[in-house]
Amino acid sequence: MSVTPRVLTVILNWRTPEMTLRAAEAAAREMQGIDGRIVIVDNDSGDGSFEKMQAKIATEDWPEDRVEVIRSGHNGGFGAGNNAGIRHGASDGFDYVYILNSDAFPDPDSIRHLLEHLKASPDVGIAGSYIHGEDGDPHVTAFRFPSVWGELEGAARLGVISRLLNVHVVPLPIPDETTRVDWLAGASMMIRREVLEEIGLFDETFFLYFEETDLCLRASRAGWPTDYVRASEVTHIGSVSTGMKTWSRMPTYWFDSRLHYFRKTRGSAFAPTLAHVTGCLIWKLRRFVGRKPQRDPDWFLWDLIRHYCRNISNRTPRERSATPTLSPRKEANP
Repeated sequence: MSVTPRVLTVILNWRTPEMTLRAAEAAAREMQGIDGRIVIVDNDSGDGSFEKMQAKIATEDWPEDRVEVIRSGHNGGFGAGNNAGIRHGASDGFDYVYILNSDAFPDPDSIRHLLEHLKASPDVGIAGSYIHGEDGDPHVTAFRFPSVWGELEGAARLGVISRLLNVHVVPLPIPDETTRVDWLAGASMMIRREVLEEIGLFDETFFLYFEETDLCLRASRAGWPTDYVRASEVTHIGSVSTGMKTWSRMPTYWFDSRLHYFRKTRGSAFAPTLAHVTGCLIWKLRRFVGRKPQRDPDWFLWDLIRHYCRNISNRTPRERSATPTLSPRKEANP
């Protein structure tokens, strides 16, 4: 590793050019004094985003050696788009890659806190930030890895079940200090280059959702844990590109990602799906008896069962092998 570590910041854009540039401006401000560069990846927006961002950067005299806008070539989702940025910047000899959402804005010293934590903790592979909304309210972004019991607890939403399965509850209480977690939301996370060289980049089978869960799990299994760094604070709007807050029905790619995650990590999605269905039925009974409000999107249970049944024996070649590798950096000649 070089004496002065280099940080590659990757920001993925999909049809939010103004907001993406706002995120890039915040990142550029927080990278002052840090060696590295920012790569903005337009994920085949098809709405002129690439041209708008290029023109804006040119007119505002952003330093060419610090900020660059590239095209991904196709919209393969969150993981594929970020992989394009990482591969593009690989030749720069970066030591860390910082993934920043296009609707996330680093607060003062946020990037530096992640960098300093990883420099001081050579055994840690991934570090993520404390995320809060524009109103200051904290977001739940630290989690345990999904499990069969976690699927049951999360779907049932029943106090007695949650107490019995408390060590399997996926969302963790918002930490008030730096701590070890299983995985972090990918809105603001820094990854050590050695981790990516060892385990590969994001699995591109995941179009959206579960890709950072999978990355953190692969890192953990390779001996690289993930830390939540409380001092690193980032403002996040959330779901701007995906429109998740306005979903009336879960999109197919969410079910695809969930199915692939459990098949990949457990060999089968049967037990987790059965547990989730059981939990949903418990919640429906609770809603009927206690007149509870609807929490899931319309037709969620039906869509979950139908998707699983339709894909019981459907495993594509892409699903079996879709994790690009990052070649180890070449050692300089003595």
